[in-house]
Amino acid sequence: MAIATLLPATTAFIQRAPRMLIGAEWVEAADGQTMPLRNPATGEQLCVVPRATVDDVDRAVLAARQAFDDSPWSRTRPRERQNLLWKLADLMQRDAELLAQLECLNNGKSAAVAQVMDVQLAIDFLRYMAGWATKIEGSSVEVSVPLMPDQQFHSFIRREAVGVVGAIVAWNFPLLLACWKLGPALATGCTVVLKPADETPLTALKLAELVQEAGYPDGVFNVVTGTGITAGAALTHNPLVDKLTFTGSTAVGKEIGKIAMDSMTRVTLELGGKSPTIVMADADLGSAAAGAASAIFFNQGQVCCAGSRLYVQRKHFDKVVADIAGIANAMKLGSGLDASVDMGPLISARQQERVWRYIEMGRESGATIACGGEQFGPGYFVKPTVIVDVDQQHSLVQEEIFGPVLVAIPFDDEADALRMANDSPYGLGASIWSNDLAAVHRMIPRIKSGSVWVNCHSALDPALPFGGYKMSGVGREMGYAAIEHYTELKSVLIKL
Repeated sequence: MAIATLLPATTAFIQRAPRMLIGAEWVEAADGQTMPLRNPATGEQLCVVPRATVDDVDRAVLAARQAFDDSPWSRTRPRERQNLLWKLADLMQRDAELLAQLECLNNGKSAAVAQVMDVQLAIDFLRYMAGWATKIEGSSVEVSVPLMPDQQFHSFIRREAVGVVGAIVAWNFPLLLACWKLGPALATGCTVVLKPADETPLTALKLAELVQEAGYPDGVFNVVTGTGITAGAALTHNPLVDKLTFTGSTAVGKEIGKIAMDSMTRVTLELGGKSPTIVMADADLGSAAAGAASAIFFNQGQVCCAGSRLYVQRKHFDKVVADIAGIANAMKLGSGLDASVDMGPLISARQQERVWRYIEMGRESGATIACGGEQFGPGYFVKPTVIVDVDQQHSLVQEEIFGPVLVAIPFDDEADALRMANDSPYGLGASIWSNDLAAVHRMIPRIKSGSVWVNCHSALDPALPFGGYKMSGVGREMGYAAIEHYTELKSVLIKL
């Protein structure tokens, strides 16, 4: 096993004193409490970070409020915001290997993949958002004002930064998700308090160092580490927060949405998924099998838009399932520091147990385990698993597992495929594998999901909005849609 050597900077970062960024200061939790982080590949303690209190979160929000209202940041021009984002992206490029190693140690994913995927996508996204900083526009409007027919008016519409943003992100793509929040917030002139996932705060803390190095004013970006129950809840309830943006489970997102509604806090919620992969009879079956395997096993299946439901036209069902099982059985599992590994561990013992319970549920109901279906340690490993002979209404099909578990069901015709694909409380993503463009274009409008990929899956680009229908969320990440979600519209009418 060729384990990569950690950079001295990676080791030093892990060994540093537990601190989080509030305003200009790197501080401990107010009561001095910490919480341990574990290496998912070994289960061993990696380091400790502060366990933020409610007072810590309130101080961070106040720092962000003051930076938005009173600091030089409130007067920065679009060109300055653009250049600062470019500077931040350049610093991330410089430290890409370090960021990837931190992501690997803290999350379990492959460091090599994280560097070319997670880190590079985050850098590309910040550079994309930097371009929008100078292109945020209002408009002038010719108004009538019928109640004042003899008067003349000048009217225009401004687009202004929404204010203080409370951002809470999941543990599956810690750095990338943080940048999805940070990019449009900084491009529009907002300030941010980021609460990373309990399990994976390391790259958020490193990102905070880079924000400081890039030259952002104090308080523009704050990071509080701690539990969702305490720190996340405090951020959600704080009345000085103008917008909440959350990526995570549907259950938690619904609670955040309810709380936000009480104070009319703006929200973006990117939530769970149970995305279908549809393989039509005319598809390139080899490409479809490889694509379907990647759609579910990438990042250990811990992807909100993972292709966790596979529907294959009946006459090719056995072949496609056998091909995917062959790919799964050949995958090498191990530490993400080993570049030869195909799949790393799940994030935690808790997640490993959750995924294992679903597999056992399938066995108990009479489903067939076509491959995988095993867990092992040390670390939190579950073998890539394919399950067949499952009813469409089974929990394996209807509920998000968030692990390397694929449920495969045959279908008879296009209408049958669409019916089953849409038979889900979720609507985040879907993929169609076909060379019949007429059929593809018939199907796309009828699939109830925020993204539809054709002959690929989970292919993201900064210019394409990402988000879901139904229980998969409210609002969109990326694209110009993100700029709209971080701004308010103000109508101005001047009587001449």
